[in-house]
Parts: sequence; structure tokens; C-alpha cells
Amino acid sequence: MKVHNAEIVISAVAPKQYPETDLPEIALAGRSNVGKSSFINTLIERKNLARTSSKPGKTQTLNFYLIENTLHFVDVPGYGYAKVSKTERAKWGQMIETYLTQREQLKAVVSLVDMRHEPSVEDVQMYQFLKYYDLPVIVVATKADKIPRGKWNKHESVIKKALDFDKEDTFIIFSSVTKEGKDQAWAAIEAAIK
Repeated sequence: MKVHNAEIVISAVAPKQYPETDLPEIALAGRSNVGKSSFINTLIERKNLARTSSKPGKTQTLNFYLIENTLHFVDVPGYGYAKVSKTERAKWGQMIETYLTQREQLKAVVSLVDMRHEPSVEDVQMYQFLKYYDLPVIVVATKADKIPRGKWNKHESVIKKALDFDKEDTFIIFSSVTKEGKDQAWAAIEAAIK
């Protein structure tokens, strides 16, 4: 998809604030510093529509981005960030769970993991949660530019093994630096919203 129009429409914390449209939605989930904002910005060819931050845990709401008036990207708060209180984390967890399990417009979830590391406990829990609720998952392994290409297969199999990856799901190796995986990501998203 060629993106000419992309804008943030609302930051929501409760269903009554979600946009009232029938447009398909793609949620983006991942650890706080996995590169979610960079992923969004790479896909929509913008430098900073999704704000990247040196302080992980910045996103504390569900951020709805309207893309080409055809779909919404929904950036959910990053997980696994220690500087947030337990009560705050529980609130986010509830907010994310409500969105992921009740939103009819949700067509797929892009689950981002850092390609350099074995998936964290939270990464695995998120993937299992999505599988439990039967949500289509697109696993995107970010920061591929930080690993020599010859080692990609090894890293990919470590991630898939840790997640107990379902072959029905899509796995994409991605780099916001080299744009590796950008076209595959769009292809997977477009297939999900058809």
C-alpha cells in the first residue's frame, strides 16, 4: 500500500472512545523498546507520526492511526517495562485485553519481537493470548539490521521455538533501517483486512 494520508485520530483508554467506524483495524503489540513506532513510521513512510521515544513505556493509551481512510493501525501500550507501577500495568493489561477480545473491527495483530533476543516471557504470553482468542497473528522480528544476514535463520528458529509458533501465522524479518520486510508486512496486513 502506498500511504499518502496517515493521521492519529484518537488516543483511547476505553471502548466508548474508540472510533465509530467499520474500518478494519490492525493492532500492534510488543515490548516497550521493540521498535513499534519505527515499524509504523516505516510502513507509512513518515519520520515521526508515531512518536519514537528514548524512554520506553511512553505509549499509555490505545493510539488509533487512520491510514489512507481504509484502515486503522492501533498501537497498544508496550509491555514488560519495569518503571511502571503494578497498578498502572494492571490497568493497561485490562485496557489491552478489552480491546483485543471485544473489538469486532480487529482483523489481525502484529506482534513485534526483537530479533536479537529470545522472546521474553511477556512476548510468549502475548502470542499465546492471541492464539487463545483465535486472533490472526503476524509476527514481526525487528532490528534485523543488527544481525548478520547469515545468522537470520538461526535467530528465526530460536524465536519460533520459544513462541511455539503456529505455521498458519505469518513471520516477517524486519528492519526500519534497511526497510527489509516492509513489503511483506504490507502484504500480510492487506491480506488480513480483505
